[in-house]
Amino acid sequence: MSSMRDLHQSKAFVWTLFLIFSLCWFYALDLRTLVPTDEGRYAEMAREMIASGDWVTTRLNGIKYFEKPPLQTWMNALTFTLFGMGEWQARFWTGLCGFLGILLTYQAGRSVFNARVGYLAALVLGSSFLWAALGHINTLDMGLSGMMTLTLCSLLIAQRDSAGERERRNWMLACWAGMALAVLSKGLIGLVLPGAVLVIYSLAANDFGIWKRLHIGKGLLLFFAITTPWFVLVSVRNPEFPQFFFIHEHFQRFTSEVHHRAGRWYYFIPLLMLGIVPWLGILLQSLFNSWRTDWHTATATVFKPKRMLLVWAVFIFLFFSVSGSKLPSYILPIFPALALLIAVYWETASRKHMMLAAGLTAAIGAVGLFFVQRIGKIPHIAVEIPLYLGYEPWVMAAAVVALIGGLAACIAAQRGRAELAATILAVCGFTGGQMLMIGHDPLGNYASGRPLVAAINAEITPTTTLYTVGRLDHSLLFYLRRTMVMVENPDELEFGLAQQPQLWLPTRAAFIQQWTNGPKAVAVTTPAVYADLQQRGVPMRIIAQDGRRVVIASDPKP
Repeated sequence: MSSMRDLHQSKAFVWTLFLIFSLCWFYALDLRTLVPTDEGRYAEMAREMIASGDWVTTRLNGIKYFEKPPLQTWMNALTFTLFGMGEWQARFWTGLCGFLGILLTYQAGRSVFNARVGYLAALVLGSSFLWAALGHINTLDMGLSGMMTLTLCSLLIAQRDSAGERERRNWMLACWAGMALAVLSKGLIGLVLPGAVLVIYSLAANDFGIWKRLHIGKGLLLFFAITTPWFVLVSVRNPEFPQFFFIHEHFQRFTSEVHHRAGRWYYFIPLLMLGIVPWLGILLQSLFNSWRTDWHTATATVFKPKRMLLVWAVFIFLFFSVSGSKLPSYILPIFPALALLIAVYWETASRKHMMLAAGLTAAIGAVGLFFVQRIGKIPHIAVEIPLYLGYEPWVMAAAVVALIGGLAACIAAQRGRAELAATILAVCGFTGGQMLMIGHDPLGNYASGRPLVAAINAEITPTTTLYTVGRLDHSLLFYLRRTMVMVENPDELEFGLAQQPQLWLPTRAAFIQQWTNGPKAVAVTTPAVYADLQQRGVPMRIIAQDGRRVVIASDPKP
């Protein structure tokens, strides 16, 4: 019978923990409204794919939308077809990718290092705040990260020194498939990033023999078999696609601020620090340890997994740091590599360093308790104040979990119970993170505009024209189950509207003319636009409103 000091050897404990975690992970997919922008956008694109029956040309609000490849939209549409439309269905592919990433990281740790490292790596990744949070948000970056985790972990397992030839071939084909699916998830970075990591690793590790072990011929055949059909079909049906997708969405996006998502060079540093909680206190030690132990000890003929992981994490982090386009979720693909490096270090870390990680988590909880009462002072719109005040108990609960869990893990580490300390940290990290996510739902529900849906549906028929003036509510589109005529603000659909200018009204004057002279219509707009329409004497009546939107009907007398 295994010792409680070796939790990973107790099948009963590991399976119980795994089943409880799995239930919590997937159950949490259905606990929140789909929030703008990403969640509403990708749910709506899948809904429109089903409604149109066109699985080649992706659309948003009925307008061609070529910013990203279709894998996530396909998977969401497939889930909607099988299980109906709803929150958990819209997040299922994202949740599945995050979950599979944890399983793959476990398998890589177990195969390349040992069973304890596999167990610890799964704990670290599953509880890291950014990974667990984005695993429950319908956005492309977790889909991409899941496929890149397949790429990384398959490569590690295939290239380890003990791999047999058949095993190496099969895992390398899985690696090539991962890159192909990553390309279908978010574009060429699915190939460019792993390729660059491989080049840098082979130079840094003096391991050029790895290029002979990649099964490049079979791999390229599989890669192009997966990726080519859609790119050819969409280009044939939409000749404007290649220039926009390959030049604008890749080269210009990386080298310029065309999407207005620029950030300072240090943009991702605080995001990494927050995202790796509750393991922040041991992150730097893990990186330095992998540099020190793997950089000078192994011979030139041996695969160096820690060096590969370090190159993966550092290069991808730097790649996005120098990019002209930055969003918090971009660094998500480095987290499986960091989880493995942290797990390798934790296995042999001193009690002092483990206590530091646990103590820092407790300190974060204490700081959260100190600042929690300031949350209600954040909003500037009166209607939002109760929503923020309602979030305070959830933040307080998460802070208490971090404080108590950090202290408990600190005691376990002090007593030499390394696996127990890691398990406690992981449980409190995941639990606290999910509390922050679930407690945010009233704010997310308000941001989505969903409370206005019933009032809008009561006013419209299938033939009523529905306008959106000065803003585009992605989640509202999904919850209304219909598209809107855009007015003035092209938002992210500027390219698609240039191809289909008949689908929108570029000026407010054109909207007012149609609104005044046409049949009854309904519009969703902003308080500022409503005030302007009122000043111009436009006939209308309010049917619903919140702090961010005013919904109006064109017939002044109901």
